[in-house]
Amino acid sequence: MFEVSQRLKKLPPYLFAEIDRKKKRLIAEGADIIDFGIGDPDLPTPNNIIEAMKKGVENPSFHRYPIGKGTANFRKAIADFYKKNYDAVLNPEEEIAVLIGSKEGLAHFPWAFLDAGDVSLVPEPCYPVYHIGTILAEGVPFFMPLKEENGFFPELGKIPKEILLKAKILFLNYPNNPTAAFAEKDCLTDAIRFCKKNDIILVYDAAYSEMYFEERPVSFLSLPGAKDVGIEFNSLSKTYNMTGWRAGWACGNRELVAALAKIKENIDSGTFEAIQFAGIEALTGSQENVRRLRNIYRERRDIFAVGLREAGFDVSVPKGTFYFWVKINGGSIEYANALLEKGRIVATPGIGFGPSGEGYLRFSLTLNSERIKESIGRIKKIWGKR
Repeated sequence: MFEVSQRLKKLPPYLFAEIDRKKKRLIAEGADIIDFGIGDPDLPTPNNIIEAMKKGVENPSFHRYPIGKGTANFRKAIADFYKKNYDAVLNPEEEIAVLIGSKEGLAHFPWAFLDAGDVSLVPEPCYPVYHIGTILAEGVPFFMPLKEENGFFPELGKIPKEILLKAKILFLNYPNNPTAAFAEKDCLTDAIRFCKKNDIILVYDAAYSEMYFEERPVSFLSLPGAKDVGIEFNSLSKTYNMTGWRAGWACGNRELVAALAKIKENIDSGTFEAIQFAGIEALTGSQENVRRLRNIYRERRDIFAVGLREAGFDVSVPKGTFYFWVKINGGSIEYANALLEKGRIVATPGIGFGPSGEGYLRFSLTLNSERIKESIGRIKKIWGKR
């Protein structure tokens, strides 16, 4: 019998195990399941990126171990992308490190700055990797509730002084998963000021920065003082339908980037250079596919919003991401189970993202409009006009 480490024992249980088991059983029985659960784009990677990848794979110089913080050309493409889209200036030599997807970097970053007992400030509901990375680094997550009345932004002024004395990292994520909230400029400016005052690192997850509809979200790195305290994580996954490719980056304060790069030098050998070559095409080539993708998600959003309202749900229409954060009158696991058992629909219980997620369900619009319309019909049959 093998004994796992204490850090592994501290990881939270998989709260959706029962729903996942039921889903697999129903699929095995031939049920037609409409799955809103996983935030994994259903559309293919654009052809120009695929063609670049084919060319990259044929280059024998890319078959060797990748280079340190990433190829110079890919890091330059990232810097140029930030300047063009966000008016943020980055030094590609010192302020950018390529990652095997942004999740990997977010999970490893706490290892560079947390000692045992140090605190990270984690918003909740949230993407679980923030507190999981903290636990694996032997740190202690302090959860900050995200409330609808506060625009799903944490109340930094309510953090106890004894926590601030131990806090080393503040995690923020906007556009937000799972709530789809955008951050106001004043809120981010206040967060930068807060981190400077308390000597805290601001880790900004911007994986959905290009997933917007009516207006572009505020760019964290474009704000004064952001690079003094912060590091941003971004990815090709959602913007270019490249989740399986595993390509992302960290950028911002050069000391923070260098520390993360040092961690990575000792535990992995970098991102396949053919993928980085394709990433250059993604960032520098035609962005028409990105605009088309936004239009597709906007159409899906509007169909789902109208349908949910017809079914009696009070929904806020998201300004970005491909998520709906839907308020319900009851327990999220019970609601999710009812959707699966009665409607053959998978949604993610909000409680799985943190205690403040109770009373909500997350729906990922990563399926086509016809399936979304079908789901509305099923929801109406379950609950009718509530």
